[in-house]
Amino acid sequence: MEGQTKKLVKLGKDVETRIFDGDNPFIELPVRGKRNVIWDQKAGLLGLGDSKSKRHFINVAHAKKFMQTLLVGAFAKQLMDEKIHASLREAYYSLKHTIKESKENTFDEQKESDDVFVDLEVALGILRDQLHINADRRGVAAGNVVIKDRGDIIDWSKLGSGGWAIPGNVEDLSIESVDADFVLVAEKNATFDRLHEDKFWKKHNCVLVGTQGQAARGIRRLIHRISHEYKLPVYVFTDSDPYGWYIYSVIKMGSMNLAHASKELGTPKAQFLGLTISDIYEYELENAAIRARDVDIRRAKELLKYPWFKHKAWEAEINLMLKKKIKAEQEALAQRHLKFVSETYLPEKIEAGNFLP
Repeated sequence: MEGQTKKLVKLGKDVETRIFDGDNPFIELPVRGKRNVIWDQKAGLLGLGDSKSKRHFINVAHAKKFMQTLLVGAFAKQLMDEKIHASLREAYYSLKHTIKESKENTFDEQKESDDVFVDLEVALGILRDQLHINADRRGVAAGNVVIKDRGDIIDWSKLGSGGWAIPGNVEDLSIESVDADFVLVAEKNATFDRLHEDKFWKKHNCVLVGTQGQAARGIRRLIHRISHEYKLPVYVFTDSDPYGWYIYSVIKMGSMNLAHASKELGTPKAQFLGLTISDIYEYELENAAIRARDVDIRRAKELLKYPWFKHKAWEAEINLMLKKKIKAEQEALAQRHLKFVSETYLPEKIEAGNFLP
């Protein structure tokens, strides 16, 4: 963490130097709006372009945000020096107060401090997690994995029916060993529970991760780390609808909101395992299909415009959904029988290499 601390200190020193030089102090930030988000096809990741902005102190429109940025930076430095962590909510309340001899609050609502933490990680090229700020915990994992977390050795294969609850911040843990051939990421808790109960990870020698919907950044970082540190392929299993497909794309190449962190959070070699619209017909699940709503149709049309979905296989699936106007949940596979997903569907697709890019 020494390098991160040095970056924080340099930010403060640069501001101090400009003040003593008689200049209007400023903080330079890459623009993180959609207009500066780029698709790096070669890397297979979203990223930020070259547009930058400056946040000045002597500027009515910038002054409060400038002050907030320095407050957040000082708070992060304190956390790192003391080797403790804080949640976003704790950070907000720690930083919120009324400025002396005024009625002005440093922060009026948590969204302000949350946004400044993201500004800071963009400006410094440091993950918010590395600044000792934790997001809410979400997600679960199981498999033949041993980690060391704050001095505790934890074996994911020996945690009963619940698996290992993935924390919001996975920067400080070390992945001691992984005995697996691939990582399987499931969108739904119910799917994770089914596969875990059926010991899918043991029978097929994989790491099983449940995201509980859209993958939180801690989950995405963990998937990235396991895949990169142990050179494992990642297969993503979601509902057969535009929202499930987008969950996959975020795991693979990052998101618009966190485009600046895609290199640390994205896993470009991830592949989509299912569920597809074609699977509904291939596995005779028509009776379990759901009529697509107007919002699903609109979202599917949006996906067709994204460059990372401009692939023949993806276009075929999305257009099939638009034609048939149906979708399906992972749990639809239970219509065949409860263990169909673990005993037939997933093993067949993995063995055949039936993935979408």
